[in-house]
Amino acid sequence: MFKKVTLLCLAALAVARPDKPAPSSGYGYSAPTQPPPPPVYTPPKPTYSAPQPSYSAPAPSYEQPEKGMPFDFEYAVNDQYKGLDFAHDSQSDGNVVKGEYHVLLPDGRTQFVSYTADNDNGYQAEVTYEGEAQYPEPQPYTPAPAYSAPAPAYSAPAPAPAPQPSYSAPAPTYKQPDSLYGPPRN
Repeated sequence: MFKKVTLLCLAALAVARPDKPAPSSGYGYSAPTQPPPPPVYTPPKPTYSAPQPSYSAPAPSYEQPEKGMPFDFEYAVNDQYKGLDFAHDSQSDGNVVKGEYHVLLPDGRTQFVSYTADNDNGYQAEVTYEGEAQYPEPQPYTPAPAYSAPAPAYSAPAPAPAPQPSYSAPAPTYKQPDSLYGPPRN
């Protein structure tokens, strides 16, 4: 216990520091004699700059484009039920693409397109039509037939005779009660 008290006293002396004079007015400074000047605000200078592009512009290219891959494909659809008829056929040797396609137009004609495409001449197409355009007269509107209620397939039931009473008066289920007391005694 004595050691603890001694340690506490030493700690108090260290904090008090007798070599330093006590402050005269609360916090160790004198009270101001005049009010402080008003604060002056100057906005901060911007510290940013315009963003730099994170890409480089492509260099102009005067070289020949790459050669394409050779291919050959075709497909066709002919569905008389739905009125569809179109096909496409195309071939390429890697430099020039040649092909043709046809499609059945809504006016009844068939459009045929034969084309050639390459890097020098671009896309060159020759378009022809087969058949005569047909524009049928529009039919007047006829509403769908209205449905009526179906005729009944059964007959109405015959009336049943009125029910007759089938009961009789019930027989009594009780008897004359017995006397609970006797003649008076004298």
